[in-house]
Amino acid sequence: MNDNQIMIITGASKGIGKYLAEYYSKKGFHVIGCSRKSIDHKLDNYHHFILDVSDESEVKNMISSIRKKHGKVDILINNAGIASMNHALLTDIRTVNKIYNTNFFGTFLFCREASKIMARKKFGRIINFVTVAVPLNLEGEAIYASSKSSVLSFTKILAKEVAENGITVNAIGPTPVKTDLIRSVPEEKIKNLIQMQAIKRFGEFSDISNIVDFYISPRSGFITGQVMYLGGV
Repeated sequence: MNDNQIMIITGASKGIGKYLAEYYSKKGFHVIGCSRKSIDHKLDNYHHFILDVSDESEVKNMISSIRKKHGKVDILINNAGIASMNHALLTDIRTVNKIYNTNFFGTFLFCREASKIMARKKFGRIINFVTVAVPLNLEGEAIYASSKSSVLSFTKILAKEVAENGITVNAIGPTPVKTDLIRSVPEEKIKNLIQMQAIKRFGEFSDISNIVDFYISPRSGFITGQVMYLGGV
């Protein structure tokens, strides 16, 4: 499946991104990750960039460097994301900007720059991360959910815009997974969220890689503009 494929994973320093970097590196993909901080991954077939995903010049420089070294980008996984669970009336504009910068603008920049490289080879797989907070309309997550709603709308439209270039664009909406992203969320709120799912448990990293495997499969070239929510929401 990999055929020495070049895979970019944003937010690869911890949590889901770190797991995916390890998982696909072991499967033989050449994984290129990024995050704001340095990391201690000791993986074969792995390279890391330190940058802010919402910084246009840094993103363009990273993609340009990958193009010069490898000549292509096969797969992009936009995993980088931040959340702030708070009532909308108590949320300051700096928090709003921070969330949108990472969750939406970062996703947009990587999609735009990677798609240009993918188009040259007439092949590409893009996977964006959204959240079950969107279909569940969770109280206290208005800003986080709305930033991911923007990612979802962008995913569906971009899928149409780049389809002629052999690029598919899909999304994954994970349920709560035990990562840093939910450590600040009250335990009772997490329990209530899990009760809204058809399958009442935390998501596992392997649940997510299973969907990524499906989206990037050579047999999934006719699947685009879709979102798959885990857990049955």
